[in-house]
Amino acid sequence: MGSTSAASLISLAVLLPFLLLVAASSAGLPNCPTSCGDVNSVPYPFGIGAGCYHSPGFNLTCDRTRDPPRLLLGDGGVFHVLNISLANATMRAARIGGINITSLDGLRGAVDGRAAWRGLGGDGGPYALSDGSNELLIVRCCDVLAQLTAGAGETGSGNVTISGCASFCPGTASGRALLSLSDGRCTGVGCCQMPISIGRASYDVQYRRLDVSRPPEHDPAGLPLVLIAEQGWLRQQAASTRGSPLPVNLDETPVPVLLGWAIGSAPLGQDGTLLDNSTCSGNAAPGRSACKSRHSSCRDFATAVRSGYVCDCQQGYAGNPYLAKGCQDVNECERPEDYGCFGECINQPGTFQCRCPPGTQGNHTQRNGCAVSPLPPASSSSTGLSIGIGVSSGVVLILLALLIVVLTRKHKHRRAKKLRERFFQQNRGQLLQQLVAQRADIAERMIIPLEELEKATNNFDKARELGGGGHGTVYKGILSDLHVVAIKRSKIAVKREIDEFINEVAILSQINHRNVVKLFGCCLETEVPLLVYEFIPNGTLYDHLHVIGPRSLSWQDRLRIAIEMARAIAYLHSAVSVPIIHRDIKSTNVLLDDTLTSKVADFGASRHIPVDRSGITTKVQGTIGYLDPTYYYTRRLTEKSDVYSFGVILVELLTRKKPFSYMSLEDEGLVAHFATLLTKGSLTDILDLQVSEEGGKEVEEVAALAATCITLTGEDRPTMRQIEMALESIQASGGHVAAIQKSEEDIIERNLPTTQGARNNQEVTRIYSLEDEFMLSARYPR
Repeated sequence: MGSTSAASLISLAVLLPFLLLVAASSAGLPNCPTSCGDVNSVPYPFGIGAGCYHSPGFNLTCDRTRDPPRLLLGDGGVFHVLNISLANATMRAARIGGINITSLDGLRGAVDGRAAWRGLGGDGGPYALSDGSNELLIVRCCDVLAQLTAGAGETGSGNVTISGCASFCPGTASGRALLSLSDGRCTGVGCCQMPISIGRASYDVQYRRLDVSRPPEHDPAGLPLVLIAEQGWLRQQAASTRGSPLPVNLDETPVPVLLGWAIGSAPLGQDGTLLDNSTCSGNAAPGRSACKSRHSSCRDFATAVRSGYVCDCQQGYAGNPYLAKGCQDVNECERPEDYGCFGECINQPGTFQCRCPPGTQGNHTQRNGCAVSPLPPASSSSTGLSIGIGVSSGVVLILLALLIVVLTRKHKHRRAKKLRERFFQQNRGQLLQQLVAQRADIAERMIIPLEELEKATNNFDKARELGGGGHGTVYKGILSDLHVVAIKRSKIAVKREIDEFINEVAILSQINHRNVVKLFGCCLETEVPLLVYEFIPNGTLYDHLHVIGPRSLSWQDRLRIAIEMARAIAYLHSAVSVPIIHRDIKSTNVLLDDTLTSKVADFGASRHIPVDRSGITTKVQGTIGYLDPTYYYTRRLTEKSDVYSFGVILVELLTRKKPFSYMSLEDEGLVAHFATLLTKGSLTDILDLQVSEEGGKEVEEVAALAATCITLTGEDRPTMRQIEMALESIQASGGHVAAIQKSEEDIIERNLPTTQGARNNQEVTRIYSLEDEFMLSARYPR
């Protein structure tokens, strides 16, 4: 559910009295109970008893064995319903018995353990935890790490960490006493808390004791108490106990959570698309939609893992949109001042009219804005003439106003059309047509109207921003065909940037490779051009590699990602009709999807190389740390420049060091230091510990291959095709790679630093002194 705007909050505050008046009449179906215990209103589509609810999952049970009675979710489920909101499509419910995690007794005496949060049943039906409204809590525990992962059976499930936190305690026994909450905040000492950003119907919990030297039965804090609770609950609990420790027995302390619900709720498709039966358009046939009031509207609802739809009353109406007569007209004239009317108010269906009372004039939107009109006394003989003149003048004014409206609309239409044409020319539309001249069908399919993109991004809402790249800001959107896309908006509307933007469009339109980001289209009808490509939801290789902590991507994932990148770059170099040099290969330009499949992105700096030429001379572009030194000094761009950048990424995968900021104690950059240590036979000094533990013989082979890629002379580097074959052979043989081609053997023999050859440390130092100078002093775009 998106964030509520200030205007929506004001409207809700104004409508609140009316909502209270119509609640009793519009809550549920006729002859169906609409209250239970402390819950005074059970609105349809929810209902108590057979025939009183919309569909399975919305049935509730009133447990009258307790005093007062309790409203339960489902047929005597484990959740106690506290309240239901139709406007926000949420339900506040508490887990009966209080604790939300299955027994943690397995933790006693063990280092690792598992638990689960269940209770919604199956895939959750129409329910899932509301995104960002709940949190993971660990209280009354010491030296425990808990991680929340996707529950079994959910879309996108697996060992994917959604949230997690760790609780530590001082070393003394007194410091490990039970937590006493003075202000309800957990800072990591004795307890911890972390928001749950992705709502699901179930979760798995993995936990680990961090201090295995101390027997857990001697821990004064006892076993950890792991909860999922609504954000703010712990603070309220601390306030209610006035800072005393939380009760040991939580059987009578229900822990609330905030659930989101939707009609037709269903998991997203395997490709992340919405299902027809879970959208407004998929239920547009008469009788299929749950929006029964003729003054209601349907709104699609989608989270990271599920989709559905909800109903709202139209503006000027309030009540229950799921009932045939549930949305009733709001009489704004009962409280006109709340709507900015200080004159005479006339209520109308769905709206109202405000004007100054007869005999007055002025501004009816301001208090005391209507004053008595100073009219001269009129004789009876002139009254008829005055009326006739007034009527005639009124007719003339109405006709004149209609004429002005028509002319204004035509003028705006012509102006908008000319503006779009001017932006098309300004945004190098003719250049795009020339670049794809042989494929006119591609150019026609790629042009996406501005109106479509504005709707997909909610008018480029700040909340839809995914981040910024070297060439612009990226937004997330959903097109009318339900494709989830990323929309890139250029930062600067200057000719060089626009030429590079059109260059990226032309290149991506001709590329069809599973490891290259897919282009959907572009829009040239705005001052700043827009590019629409597939949405890759899992961040960049840089984000996954450079995480805080000792462990990152596994070695097998790193090797597979390197192979996929090599395939994509080799495809660009040799499989397209006109070879393409990316010119900005780096870890932040490699996107990863949910399965960690790599996608090479950001082709704004790429260049075509005619097949009859080995390279071109051009202005230097790239990123410090990844840029080919030979290209930087000679300005001659060849395919071997991408090979150098790819070699730097291999070094980055092996070491988990950042090429643009790393500096050794000897003032060497990452590439130079890597080559020096490889020559000395001390490669383990710079390798990532995880790589050393998991990689085995494969690490040595990949390091040797990386060394051939980062040699200073471009002619001595292998081709991307050779690199691809070498990496595949390393993966297949488990580190015992055979020679792919004789030329590759020669390259490795000439350039691979060894501990015994004549070309030893001195030559490597000489070769990379130029690289050091380049890394420390070079300044260039991007």
